[in-house]
Amino acid sequence: MKKFFVVLAALLLCAGVCFAADPCEGYWKSVDDVSGKVTAIWKVYVEGDTLYGKIIVVPGQDNATKASKCKESYKGFPVAGKVNEMTVAGTPWIFGLKNQGSGKWGKGNIIDPGSGSMYTCTMTLKNGKLDMKGSIGPIGKTQTWIPCTEEEALSTK
Repeated sequence: MKKFFVVLAALLLCAGVCFAADPCEGYWKSVDDVSGKVTAIWKVYVEGDTLYGKIIVVPGQDNATKASKCKESYKGFPVAGKVNEMTVAGTPWIFGLKNQGSGKWGKGNIIDPGSGSMYTCTMTLKNGKLDMKGSIGPIGKTQTWIPCTEEEALSTK
């Protein structure tokens, strides 16, 4: 009987580890490198084996604002419809990232809804912060995102 409980406890522990959320999942603040101001609050989440990120709010911007500078469509975009008619908030601008182990996701894309530009994207968890790198070819820029709570994300205007 004692063996049964030891085996059961081990199985439950393994199941908990297997089904634990990825450390990149959650709410994150993107911050302007120059001004230090929050540019957006993001929700990063995993569906299946793919990581996505959608803007929850852009401080000082109406959540009904359309991404009018975007093209009508982008290769691999995960939502049907005309992208340039979608709202900035609530749309998955980060898509297609695959887990590369050790808190790193890559081989996906990010679209800047303010300019309509699409970049390849990698996200790496480092010291409790999320490094998001967008690149076009060999040229890239990394932005460090800081974690926030769901309550903080939803209360930001």
